[in-house]
Amino acid sequence: MKPANLLVGIFLAFAATHAATAEDMAAAQANNPLANMTAFNLQNYYIGELTDSNESANQFWLRYAKPFSISDTDWLLRASLPINTYPTPPDGSKETGVGDLNLFTAYLLDMGNPAVSFGVGPQLTVPTASKDEVGSEKWSAGLVNVLFDGRSAKFQYGYLLSWQHSFAGDDDRADVNVAAFQPFAFYQLGGGTYLRAAPIWVYNLENDDYSVPVGVGIGKVIKKVRPYTTSSLSLSSPSRIPALVSRSGRSSSP
Repeated sequence: MKPANLLVGIFLAFAATHAATAEDMAAAQANNPLANMTAFNLQNYYIGELTDSNESANQFWLRYAKPFSISDTDWLLRASLPINTYPTPPDGSKETGVGDLNLFTAYLLDMGNPAVSFGVGPQLTVPTASKDEVGSEKWSAGLVNVLFDGRSAKFQYGYLLSWQHSFAGDDDRADVNVAAFQPFAFYQLGGGTYLRAAPIWVYNLENDDYSVPVGVGIGKVIKKVRPYTTSSLSLSSPSRIPALVSRSGRSSSP
């Protein structure tokens, strides 16, 4: 091969590799709860069997994220609205409806690497549920802490830690005092398709009940001009007491 042709071949190979890496990194950041981009997510969590019950449950999430600045500080606003399907007593018949709206605003700290995100800030849950069975009927507020490490174009990981307590609402409903921890990991398959694991572990400080599911899923990132849209489907292992999430406010999800 002539030297000129060799140089052209090396350049084209480098350009293709660089483009693929850039695309993979963009897909990785689309799953970052704190990414500096406007994003809209569609996520579905299916629980095949609930503990002490043969019934299944489902959560479908609509989520919108928007970065903004205050003076010289960077922030992110994220809104999440679930559509819940849960079995209800006494006969286990399923109820489906819009759940409670959750809003959180995170202050983004400079980690010295734009691929690593760390944020902390307040959250608010608004009782927007269309049915009593799929919402808490309580106003709740608390704190959120999020870490996302996207330095690798192939594998990303992090966590979302949250706590919230009710301060107003229907006096006949149980108070909300819930802590949740969500470890998450994403493995990029290429072309915007990824595998995900993002179980939500919830502890109810009011009655010492808890939920520790294990789940896996698959998703797809679709890039528009703005915003990014991601969709995913997750399957979870048996989980204790579905009302822990629906009646206690809201658990987070990336």
